[in-house]
Amino acid sequence: MKPHDQFAKNYLEELLSPLGQVEISKEITDETRQIDLFFSPHPDRQITVDNLGLLGQIALNSALLEPYRNSPTRADVRNCLAKLTAVFAELQRQAKRENSPYNQEILPRLWILAPLVSETILNGFGAALDPNWPEGVYFLPPLQRTAIINRIRPRGLI
Repeated sequence: MKPHDQFAKNYLEELLSPLGQVEISKEITDETRQIDLFFSPHPDRQITVDNLGLLGQIALNSALLEPYRNSPTRADVRNCLAKLTAVFAELQRQAKRENSPYNQEILPRLWILAPLVSETILNGFGAALDPNWPEGVYFLPPLQRTAIINRIRPRGLI
């Protein structure tokens, strides 16, 4: 542990101990998670995606797709974000093992697909419409690399 980390932990422990329980370097074990669908485009893609509409736009880059039959809850969205964070961590570890650069600009994007998402959830996660995308496609702040497709039409994504 670096000296600054140790100092900060000890200092915060001293300040917070009178107020409650403090655990330094608490280990967490995460459950095994499954991504509903992970997509990686072929590097030498020859197939046009124009006829796939919104799904074609999504398929231009690596993506995690999490479709919902009903409106996702806050916990559902948080669980999706946890999956995305786990993928980022795995890609970072892989780059380190292979001694290759970790390019954050090409990280996959999480797409949460739902027939309806409440304004409370959209606003709570900072989701906003992007004028370059069709109506109903909301993007979370850029570093989150997440989009929510709200109000999927009967024709779906195509």
